[in-house]
Amino acid sequence: MARNIREKTARIAENKDRRPKAVAKHIRISPYKVRIVLDIIRGKGYKEAVAILENTPKSASEPIKKVLMSAAANAEHNLGMVKDDLFVAACYADQGPTLKRVQPVSKGRAYRILKRTSHITVVLDARA
Repeated sequence: MARNIREKTARIAENKDRRPKAVAKHIRISPYKVRIVLDIIRGKGYKEAVAILENTPKSASEPIKKVLMSAAANAEHNLGMVKDDLFVAACYADQGPTLKRVQPVSKGRAYRILKRTSHITVVLDARA
């Protein structure tokens, strides 16, 4: 039994993605709105992506910029990569937990308001 667990752990470690990444969880913006901005920076170089995010008038651009800079810092500090050589290899926004709220309406009814949250992930890689 223990041998199987050790072998499985070794297989998982062998197949682990070694690219630098950063994740921001429970961001109070709908993932639909975040994905619009992520589509703009996907495949771009690090400096170009930061410049795009600084000049994009969307509310999602600020948390995405923070995640991007965190991923670059992880690459520089943990893996010894140079920021100038990095590009956005993958970026996606998954849906986080939804906050349910109630809006009172006429005749004593209540309509539900869904306040969505996002988990934003940015994966960088070095240009070959």
